Amino acid sequence: MHYTDSTDIKAHNQISTKQRPIRILHVVGGMNRGGVETWLMNVLRHIDRDRFQMDFVVNTEKPCPYDAEARSLGSKIIPCLNPAKPWLYARNFKRILREYGPYDIVHSHVHHFSGYVLYLAKQAGVQIRVAHSHNDTSAIDAKAGFHRRLYLTLTKWLIDRYATIGLAASCQVVEVLFNQTWKTDSRCRILYCGVDLTPFRDIVDSVAVRAELGIPADAFVIGHVGRFEEQKNHRFLIDIVAEIAKREPNIHLLLIGDGSLRSEIQQKVIQNGLVNRVTFAGLRPDIPQLMLGAMDLFLLPSIHEALGLVLIEAQAAGLPCVFSDVVPEEANVVKPLVRQVSLSHSASDWAEAVISARSGASAITQADTLPVLENSHFNIAVSLQKLTEVYEVNFMMN
Repeated sequence: MHYTDSTDIKAHNQISTKQRPIRILHVVGGMNRGGVETWLMNVLRHIDRDRFQMDFVVNTEKPCPYDAEARSLGSKIIPCLNPAKPWLYARNFKRILREYGPYDIVHSHVHHFSGYVLYLAKQAGVQIRVAHSHNDTSAIDAKAGFHRRLYLTLTKWLIDRYATIGLAASCQVVEVLFNQTWKTDSRCRILYCGVDLTPFRDIVDSVAVRAELGIPADAFVIGHVGRFEEQKNHRFLIDIVAEIAKREPNIHLLLIGDGSLRSEIQQKVIQNGLVNRVTFAGLRPDIPQLMLGAMDLFLLPSIHEALGLVLIEAQAAGLPCVFSDVVPEEANVVKPLVRQVSLSHSASDWAEAVISARSGASAITQADTLPVLENSHFNIAVSLQKLTEVYEVNFMMN
């Protein structure tokens, strides 16, 4: 078929997208219960799957918590191993594009490594290539050694050269992957990840939820959701709780998540005499119910965050939130609920901030907070609409 001008091409693409879905290949480490993957699952649950087909490339063969649900919604989970061996990864990735494609879009969420992914996608003929910045690693990157700096320089150059779209989860993380001139680059934009707010409208039996977790009904429960990795700063979190316990005998800490540091943190809890005050709940699919039914306050002393979607969820649950000042300002959606503290402050200072936030908790209710979130960028409906517009506009242009 011969097309005389761009109008004919656009018309052909419009007809094509009605006949078949736009095919998107997301590249992630694994479909775990992290912030990025949870957002992608929210997208998958709510997207029009007659118009958009989403598959996932992961760098593991181990089963991950979201695998089964993603497959039940029509997505493929495709292992692409050996990211630490670029030549092997390249062969695997190109084979996947041949066997499972063709894909209209490759959307990469693997931080700086996205540069290499999008270079391979370009070689394979994929026209729309998305690099998505989800984390603020600037402080860590600034301390990198020679070989790491070389890697960061190369991958940022690859992103600049081969990304046709640059997305960032907040203003704070744009320059981690993209140039300082991103505001004048038509490819780059902020796209806030959204939360499904429907579960936060549920009526939850607090007594039953706490009983199931073995938490006293009258305890003051501090909640935390996050992977047991350096970024989430669990060691300092336990120091804070130990200080709070000196002032508040009814304190209890609920930790949700898993990770490589879990055993170390469990040992630290024992050393601080907090065994009866801390519950390790592991990975859970019912975060909204636990926030609504078990938690009185949310604590997040992260070392770095792109945004911290769990903070959006905590505010949707009407919880007072105390978190580190590295978290972007955009996370302060319901300002009366939030309090930021510098990581340079002591555990005792943080403990005072938590106790102070607790005392002011009655000033605003969840009935006040939920509508604010529903009308924000962080509603999954808003986030999804902006994402699909990006996909469709770029699809029509190619």
